[in-house]
Formats: sequence, C-alpha cells, structure tokens
Amino acid sequence: MPAKDTYHDAVKNALIKEGWTITADPYRIKYKDAELFADLAAEKPIAAERSGHKIIVEIKSFLSPSPMRDFEVALGQYILYRDLMELTEPEYTIYLAIKDSIYINFFQRDSIKEISKINELLLIVVDMEQEEILEWIS
Repeated sequence: MPAKDTYHDAVKNALIKEGWTITADPYRIKYKDAELFADLAAEKPIAAERSGHKIIVEIKSFLSPSPMRDFEVALGQYILYRDLMELTEPEYTIYLAIKDSIYINFFQRDSIKEISKINELLLIVVDMEQEEILEWIS
C-alpha cells in the first residue's frame, strides 16, 4: 500500500466537516491485472447537498521543486484512476485534492487551466491549516 500524502489527514477531515462519510482509506482500484490505490473514497448521505454522490479523492501535495513535474504525475495518475473507475465502478467521480496556495499559484496559469479543461480535471481546493474545503471545481 502506498504511503499517505502529506495533506492526507487534512483533506480527510475537511471532507468529514462537510458531511462526507469516508468509506475507504485507501480505496483499492482493481481491474483485471491492475491494482492501484487512490487515497480516499467518500459518500454523502442522500439528504445532503451533494445527494447520493460517491467520490474518489486523490490528494497531491506539490512539494517538489518542480510543480510542473508534480502536475505531470498527478494528471497521469488522475486519468488512469478515472478511466479504471469508469470500467469498474462508474458511479464514482474522481477528484484531485490540492492545497489552496497551489491552486492560486499554479493552477491559475493559462496553460494549466487549458490542460485541466481538456482532461476534465475535477478539483477540491482545501485550506490545509483550517482543514476546510474552499471550492469544488468541475
């Protein structure tokens, strides 16, 4: 099993604060001869705002000296997980959880916005210190 990301607990706590129930930590993705692990799976009760939604959350810290390299890895992992989930459990939606400063300082670049749009990258922007979700970006 992979090591937990630096911001794993902060994202998990932020989801719980918003009424999500963590259903797997980590979440096993299995398809034929592929077995991978996404960071979290969560579900929101039917009566809640995002009623009946099931999500997979992949958390990325972007702590290396090259945010572009971190983005390459994160995007590749996101697409791989999303495609495998479409084959196995299409009721889940996958999100990439990132720190608010990474969203502001990196994801607002024109090139990154365009690549994110092309790849239909869904984001959860989190204030890691307050452990609060600031924005869901679809």
